[in-house]
Amino acid sequence: MTLRIALLGAVNSIHLRRWALALVERGHTVCVLTQHCMVDYERLPSSVETVVLPYRGQAGYFMNARFVRDVLARWRPDVLNAHYASGYGTTARLVGFRPWLLSVWGSDVYDFPTKSPLHRALVRGNLRAADAVASTSHCMAKVTHALAPTLGQIAITPFGVDMEAYADAVPMPRAQPGRWVVGTVKTMADKYGIDTLIQAFALLLASLQASDPDMARQLHLRLVGDGPQMSALKQLAAHLGVAERVQFVGHVDHAQVPHELAQLDVYVALSRLDSESFGVAIIEAGAAARPVVVSDAGGLPEVVLDGVTGLVVPRENPQAAADAIECLLCDADLRQRMGAAARRHVAQHYSGDACIETMLKVYERLVARQPVIAVKPSK
Repeated sequence: MTLRIALLGAVNSIHLRRWALALVERGHTVCVLTQHCMVDYERLPSSVETVVLPYRGQAGYFMNARFVRDVLARWRPDVLNAHYASGYGTTARLVGFRPWLLSVWGSDVYDFPTKSPLHRALVRGNLRAADAVASTSHCMAKVTHALAPTLGQIAITPFGVDMEAYADAVPMPRAQPGRWVVGTVKTMADKYGIDTLIQAFALLLASLQASDPDMARQLHLRLVGDGPQMSALKQLAAHLGVAERVQFVGHVDHAQVPHELAQLDVYVALSRLDSESFGVAIIEAGAAARPVVVSDAGGLPEVVLDGVTGLVVPRENPQAAADAIECLLCDADLRQRMGAAARRHVAQHYSGDACIETMLKVYERLVARQPVIAVKPSK
């Protein structure tokens, strides 16, 4: 079935852009409607029609409804997929197009509804108005159901990863001869627990200085990403006496992520909030055949097979994280085995192809006026 699909959401999201391009590659016709401004690297090719709506900010989600309605009347899609239950979900609800799918993303159901009873009522109303709701993870689906208990089944539609981008990735005894490198690729923001990672690194370094001085001398922490906590995190590294071992790389283009992951022996993600609803960075590390250490926050444990593709530790527990990282660094066979298992797991459950096919099945059921079912390959 060839579909005409309208995507209503933030075009500056790499996930939305990937979705649009993947759908076009499969022969579908796609139109993206957005009130977010684009910079050059975010622009979609001409194969995807992009409509930039006239109004911005919070008011835009209400004021743009008439313009979206006019575009849809002209474009005549088979299905509308609004992304984010708060802003764009409000626009889609006001437009009144049928059928429409509302995809929840994280902060829209974890954080936005806690601001006031009015915010909660708005999201609940948007969820109830949609013909179907989709979530990237089971844990976020549970939170969404708690907001709107009368919802039917929520479709599980994970973000996928382009396995070809990591085609050269193989489990390695050591990423860089003469160096042991642990690290992460995340925004330097409080919710992602980068401070916990720096604390864990300091504990790990002290432990190895006592048990394996040679490894300790070669140990480094590599932090890729920018964000509001950058200055505070640098101060923390200095306070803990590890500043010379911590490299703050700053922002890199997403195309460089495979290169960055290739430099790590162990990938670490120690988010502290459940609003980390899906571990995209973790499946990217898995695609790069890197074993991971993750916290038990939100959707992170959903994408890791504990003891098989990585290790899950309690959130905000630097000692537990340090112990898990040390376990992987000191056991080459375990590192390679987990890295290989991680790549197989991602290829089977989270490849871009598999995840797009899952989303297409949801669209097709909506177009056929059939109830959406919550389907995701089991671990």
